[in-house]
Amino acid sequence: MALNQAKIITVTSVKGGTGKSSAVINLAGILASKQLKTVIVDLDLYSGVIAASLRLDSPNDIYTLVDDLMNNRFDNIDDYTRKYNDYIDVLAAPLDPRSVNKIRPKYIDIILSRLKLKYDVVLIDTNHIIDAINLISFDASDIILYFITNDLMDLKNMKTMVSIYEDMNIDNYRVILNESINTSYNYNLYEIKNLIGTNVNYVIPKSFYNRKISEYVYGGKIMTLDKNGQTTKGGQVLTKIINEIIKK
Repeated sequence: MALNQAKIITVTSVKGGTGKSSAVINLAGILASKQLKTVIVDLDLYSGVIAASLRLDSPNDIYTLVDDLMNNRFDNIDDYTRKYNDYIDVLAAPLDPRSVNKIRPKYIDIILSRLKLKYDVVLIDTNHIIDAINLISFDASDIILYFITNDLMDLKNMKTMVSIYEDMNIDNYRVILNESINTSYNYNLYEIKNLIGTNVNYVIPKSFYNRKISEYVYGGKIMTLDKNGQTTKGGQVLTKIINEIIKK
């Protein structure tokens, strides 16, 4: 069930600890349940956890792909991705963080262009640092999903990002409040809207990461590939996000 053109969805945050990587994995589960061929690109280059979370091991990653492109050794993009199931592949972050500084940002754009030709959806996980690589992924994205928590520093950082987007007349981003991440703050949605200067588009409820989440993580499983995971309130929110992005 291919889309007319591959969508690029970037999932990011303005600070660490927002649950975005778990969200990426579960968004991929929703996409797979719709039989959309999806590649997760782990651009959280220094601390990417996607491959490890899904129990995938590979000798190749983004660094080896870039290195081969730079040295004319590249042949097939399939040599660098790992298959999770029939609909989900993963392009992993470097195993050795020392190699990250050797990745030239311009090659990220080349990689994303190649992946768009092969997949229905390119789903990118990033870190919260605004660097050249992340900016390239943002520019290439059809939609950017910002995961925030009910934390004052998080909200202040999001306000800054909203101001930057307003100055640049960019509006292809959505804000997702992840209430399942516990914080010491308890702002309501009205207060959060005033603090960040824009609407919260979606809310992941506190109940989403339940007691069984550890069973999925340790087993390398995706909760939203399980029908029980899809029918939770959090699973329904993630499904709504995907439906609105792919218009299905």
